[in-house]
Amino acid sequence: MSKRIFIEAITPSVDGGRFPMKWVVGRPLLIEADIFEGNGGTLRAVIKWRRKWDESFEETPMAHVENDRWRGEMLIQDNNRFMFTIEAWTDRFATWREDLIKRLNLHLDLESELKEGFKLVQSVLSRAKGNDKKVVADVVKRLEEKKGAADKAAEIYQEKELLDLMRRLQLREDAVTYAPEFELIVDRPAAVTGAWYEMFVHSQGTDPKKPGTFKDAKKRLPALRDMGFTILYLAPIHPIGVTARKGPNNSLNAGPGDFGCPWAVGSKKGGHTAIHPDLGTLADFKDFVQAARACGMEIAMDFAIQCSPDHPWVLAHPEWFYHRPDGSIKCAENPPYLYQDIYPMNFDSKDWKALWAAWRDIIIFWVDQGVTLFRVDNPHTKPFVFWEWLIREVQADYPDVIFLAEAFTRPKVMKALSKVGFTQSYTYFIWRGGKFELMDYIRELAFSGMEYYFRPNFFTTTPDILPKGLQTGGRPAFKIRLILAALLSPSYGITSGYELCENEAVPGSEEYLDSEKYQIKVRDWKKPGNIIDFITTINTIRRENAALDELSNVQFFSIENNQILLFCKKTKDLSNVLIIAVNLDPHNAQSGTVVIPLHEVGVRPGGSFDVKDLVTGATFTWGEKNFIQLNPQGEPAHILRIERRN
Repeated sequence: MSKRIFIEAITPSVDGGRFPMKWVVGRPLLIEADIFEGNGGTLRAVIKWRRKWDESFEETPMAHVENDRWRGEMLIQDNNRFMFTIEAWTDRFATWREDLIKRLNLHLDLESELKEGFKLVQSVLSRAKGNDKKVVADVVKRLEEKKGAADKAAEIYQEKELLDLMRRLQLREDAVTYAPEFELIVDRPAAVTGAWYEMFVHSQGTDPKKPGTFKDAKKRLPALRDMGFTILYLAPIHPIGVTARKGPNNSLNAGPGDFGCPWAVGSKKGGHTAIHPDLGTLADFKDFVQAARACGMEIAMDFAIQCSPDHPWVLAHPEWFYHRPDGSIKCAENPPYLYQDIYPMNFDSKDWKALWAAWRDIIIFWVDQGVTLFRVDNPHTKPFVFWEWLIREVQADYPDVIFLAEAFTRPKVMKALSKVGFTQSYTYFIWRGGKFELMDYIRELAFSGMEYYFRPNFFTTTPDILPKGLQTGGRPAFKIRLILAALLSPSYGITSGYELCENEAVPGSEEYLDSEKYQIKVRDWKKPGNIIDFITTINTIRRENAALDELSNVQFFSIENNQILLFCKKTKDLSNVLIIAVNLDPHNAQSGTVVIPLHEVGVRPGGSFDVKDLVTGATFTWGEKNFIQLNPQGEPAHILRIERRN
């Protein structure tokens, strides 16, 4: 081990390596570090990486950049957990060779140096194999023949093939390896890029008094496929409790025919591994999963860690719940709100190990039924250490499983959930409507270091949240928010009914009126004024443009109108460049002069370029400055792709 080589300032990392970084298969990850020593030797460095449960490392070379900064790229094609570190050592042969060249240029005596070089080459002969051994043996033979001819021997030592071979074969006698190792989660693309659609199975039928079934939901799959959705997220599909069952609009007085809230999981008919009998059987569910796959969609399931008062665990494991002094079990509370139909779990229970294992086993049960993604309800109300354990436990055997955190909570809490393992997270996008607050928020997500652990999912609405802007902005507002969500973030989602521009709220709130959280809702999917064709167009644009697969490639361009957001998404090689201008005002036409920094889009100074509007099909020739006008009653945005640079 060297007493001279120093390795520090490794980037990127999450809290200095306390938590894993997240990346995606097939995308190069740039690793940098400061590496130096004080003896003037020639250093070599590699990134060493291995699967977490393996012992042997693979290596990726690093190159010196400047000022003792080194850089290398990892390209991993395996969806798994990895460990990586950096190793550096002195290349004795390269150090010796550089000294030889200096002496040769000064016409100094080389006898001693040539003997030293000969020994260095001989030292790798015993470790060389195959063709390498032949090359080393040939070099040794030629050097022996050149004894007494220093200049000829020096020429041999300067051969590139010999330098490369010595770099690989010589011992790393003073190697230093950075410790501790860094953990890296390499996910499949669906962890980063996806179009989510949230569905309530009970609302997929045609009779408002009769719950829809998986067979009814199956009939909708072709329509969702044609709209371009890749992930179908199901609200809870389990039996619903009867005790304190909620009626329409969160009423405390449920009638005999009211379906109840699906998040009040559990009844005499089963708990979290059971199917609500009105929706169908487990066989029906598995058939639905297979049908969704045939349509190119994966199934995401809601994972709600809570129970109704009628859940089988209430009798079997009362110690898993919170109790009042009189021994009764507490319902969930968030004053002034009470959730009388829900019992929260006591993670401080003396039987916590069994409780944790039970939730893990529920996840694995559904994975075995074909579920590959889980949207986790209110994860911030459960211990972080539980999530760190659970996600590791599941992904150790099922690395392709994805966890989405539904955590509308404080910023640091949201970040911590991602650090401990959540693959994706809901965000504050749902409440970001102004130009500058959008820009600030996107920059935070994309360029603050969050990009290495926090993957945003821009849901436009949720069953709990109908933002004020959508309540008042009509159809144009729904199109605007869809464009922003789908084109700013690689992952986004909508809730069923969004395509119909449903915007009726409980007065004075962000709650949907007559929400399907509490009742069966039958819809006319061809209702006039729907934006199904527009959603289809936007999802087609997402699918056909690789620049939209990333978040951290976003650039905001200048336009003097504060009601127009102007941004660019592009691939590194500039083969796919999109320029997007969005009118944020759903009520009025807005205009302004767009300023395009030509070098950022691969256009020569003073040049022009041809663009195609991917929504309307119109084509334009643009330069550095271009006037636009966007009317929300028509198309509220230009989504322009550069077709040719002139």
